[in-house]
Amino acid sequence: MTDAAELRRRTAELLAAHPPATTDRLDFLRARFDAGLAWVHYPEGLGGLGAPRSLQAVVDADLAAEGAPDNDPRRIGIGLGMAAPTILAYGTEEQKRRYLRPLWTGEEVWCQLFSEPGAGSDLAALGTRAVREDGGDWVVNGQKVWTSSAHVARWAILIARTDPDVPKHRGITYFLCDMTDPGIEVRPLRQITGEAEFNEVFITDVRIPDSRRLGDVGDGWKVAQTTLNNERVAIGGMRLPREGGMIGPLARTWRERPELRTHDLHQRLLRLWVEAEAARLTAERLRQQLVAGQPGPEGAGMKLAFARLNQEISGLEVELRGEEGLLYDDWTMRRPELVDFVGRDAGYRYLRSKGNSIEGGTTEVLLNIVAERVLGLPPEPRTDKDVAWKDLAR
Repeated sequence: MTDAAELRRRTAELLAAHPPATTDRLDFLRARFDAGLAWVHYPEGLGGLGAPRSLQAVVDADLAAEGAPDNDPRRIGIGLGMAAPTILAYGTEEQKRRYLRPLWTGEEVWCQLFSEPGAGSDLAALGTRAVREDGGDWVVNGQKVWTSSAHVARWAILIARTDPDVPKHRGITYFLCDMTDPGIEVRPLRQITGEAEFNEVFITDVRIPDSRRLGDVGDGWKVAQTTLNNERVAIGGMRLPREGGMIGPLARTWRERPELRTHDLHQRLLRLWVEAEAARLTAERLRQQLVAGQPGPEGAGMKLAFARLNQEISGLEVELRGEEGLLYDDWTMRRPELVDFVGRDAGYRYLRSKGNSIEGGTTEVLLNIVAERVLGLPPEPRTDKDVAWKDLAR
């Protein structure tokens, strides 16, 4: 059994063999992965030691104290939060050993090819087709949209329709797609912030070997649920210190600018501060529950809270700043590698947070998930449940 003392010993050995001050950043990250200190709860040989997930904090604290580099998790969040747990759950041993190490070190960035122009909230209605040629490669054609990081990604998790003759949830297969393959075209989608962190991706006769299929043929919806549940936890359940996230800049402005204060704004700030702290502690409890296994639908509730709070907090910050809140720092068209909520001004936070109720599952869909899968309420009536995908009205 790997306990905290054993992890501290292994961490000390890593630091002694690879001093952060004199070791190349990538070399250090590779050595950390090989030592099982990347994800301590993953199996040995895959970045972990089979230890309890809760002990990751022990390793992280000791490494941070010595100034060790991290893997820039915000830049590779899709790989860490969505691709990795899905590959671990459904990948072959060969797939796990090929993809997990460069994913964790950040050498290979991942994106998510799920949503489509006609299949966003109703993701299972997707129309991207994958056809297998004589038991060999799959040939994929279609279009994906709202794809974060596609412009910098090396790999993608992709779901495509492989059987149009069965109901929509049953004819989907999950693939790992090489974003450098011929036939992949990435176009920027400029957002209300002026940036284009999202993209649309056109897939034309892209060949994917069957060795890059994840899970069984036709079982892609089941595999995708692992991705989606982890995505919601990654977005709504991220680890934050007190006054971390969007509430931090608002609280600092309140303390540093007493001339902006009013009684009404004070009451609203107090309410949001308490809600943000309650959400932070709830997220910590949810992460502790993950020790028992894969995340379930409860993550949908955290993602709902994340979106609502971000939008309310950023709105109050703009209002508190008055005329200053109407200013915007930079409308330059850029294609950033990550979203930086706290490193930009109040106007950026206000505009960017509008997407929080869409990305990672729309608020409307997540409310249904909480109602049906968490609270056990009757599901909404569905007329397409047993209809073949090819016969659905579009």
